[in-house]
Amino acid sequence: MPHLLFFTDPARTPDPEAIAAALPRGAGIVFRAFGAVDADEQGRRLKRIAVARGLKLLVGADPALAARIGAHGVHLPERAAAKSRTLKSLRPGWIVTCAAHSLPAALRARRSGADAAVVSAVFASRSPSAGAPIGPMRLAALVRGAGLPVYALGGVSNQTARRLVDAGLVGLAAVEGFRPRS
Repeated sequence: MPHLLFFTDPARTPDPEAIAAALPRGAGIVFRAFGAVDADEQGRRLKRIAVARGLKLLVGADPALAARIGAHGVHLPERAAAKSRTLKSLRPGWIVTCAAHSLPAALRARRSGADAAVVSAVFASRSPSAGAPIGPMRLAALVRGAGLPVYALGGVSNQTARRLVDAGLVGLAAVEGFRPRS
């Protein structure tokens, strides 16, 4: 499993390729095409970067796109978690992650065969889809009960990541709107 996930966002990260090129080896990219007409082309460029840099490429909510571009897996919205086992049976090598906004959702992801849950929002986020932040302590309780790896998403930065470490949550993180240091 990647130790870090970068979620693309056309509004906040208009050049995901530059960010992908700056990610550390072992990280992952969740390419969210949002219906872009050039999604296949963008995805293939990200796949080339991922292979060259030792990254994993997942496609958000579009298993067909993931298959076309040769992605390493897919990230599903919470409402589609039940598709995890089927996707993994069709593509045994794929990594399948699912969004989860609560412990019951993380448990559904686990029962459905997902490899990991992505929990948001952990901290305050500018994402238009972010809900109220749960904070590191509630996240820690969720992680203890989930029974599968959990990525923290929403407001995760160099500054807030320290709070995750202090809560005993080390290993997996996810960031949106990442900007590499210059």
